Amino acid sequence: MAYSLYSSIPKKPLSSILIPSPKIIFNKHLPFVTPSIFPYLGSYCTWSVSRVSPCVAETDEHHHASPGLVAKEYSDLNLPEKFSEDVGNLRIRQHVNPLRRVLMIPAEAPNWKEVFEDATLPLMVDIGSGSGRFLMWLAKRNTSSMNYLGLEIRPKLVTRAEYWVNELGLKNVHFISTNAMVSFQRVISTYPGPLMLVSILCPDPHFKKKHHKRRVVQKPLVDAIVNNLAHGGQVFIQSDVLDVALDMRNYFNAVPDKLVHIDSVDPSLPCDSDGWVLNNPMGIRTEREIHAEFEGCKIYRRVYQKVQH
Repeated sequence: MAYSLYSSIPKKPLSSILIPSPKIIFNKHLPFVTPSIFPYLGSYCTWSVSRVSPCVAETDEHHHASPGLVAKEYSDLNLPEKFSEDVGNLRIRQHVNPLRRVLMIPAEAPNWKEVFEDATLPLMVDIGSGSGRFLMWLAKRNTSSMNYLGLEIRPKLVTRAEYWVNELGLKNVHFISTNAMVSFQRVISTYPGPLMLVSILCPDPHFKKKHHKRRVVQKPLVDAIVNNLAHGGQVFIQSDVLDVALDMRNYFNAVPDKLVHIDSVDPSLPCDSDGWVLNNPMGIRTEREIHAEFEGCKIYRRVYQKVQH
């Protein structure tokens, strides 16, 4: 059964089941979002290391270039910034070394029946879920048709995300504080339903060559994703750093017997001449994506689908 990342409803053509984009007025760098399924994106740029490294992968708590844009785009969630009197506003370490010994211990799988109301629903996993707003927005719109799981290495963000989930009363989204590089296989292989979508969106770039081994997309993770992905399931990757996007692309391109790019499945999905998907098909942008587009950056996207040859 074919499955589209754009919706929790299988069997329909991709062009007919995309999640509609919210009508949001952006800043001068981005024109308005059209009512069509593909919002028009603004001007392109290429980051240099010196320009990106201080701010890449930041959450909205520390970002100064585009204050208020994240809150505006996710305004219908109505999430409080302060989630407890003890913790208040979060200040989060932006760059984490995932190879630290304490972070190399795999997480245990949760009791799926406890974290999800219906643990047999199709599952989307977001690797590096950050604040969790992205998944909560999706979960709120697909309460009875899909489950959402965020894997985030920074525990404070997970604590707050779980608080927000409880505040919203959502029964189809859950967050785990873990290093996805070592936990994905153990956790996801136990899920009772089909894994239909994995997203890796603007991961930490770890610019220095000696630190490339810290990047989340490595062969073991790609193998775990491919092995657990259901037939017709999809992988959505994106970055505003071209080098990182190319690195991820090379890893997923290396399994052509199992994954094909979406343009070979659905030619109607617009890609540029280099094979990058032009528009975000999810109906909502991630926080890093909002900041990057505010600064005029191009987002490099790829969508893969699992096939049987």
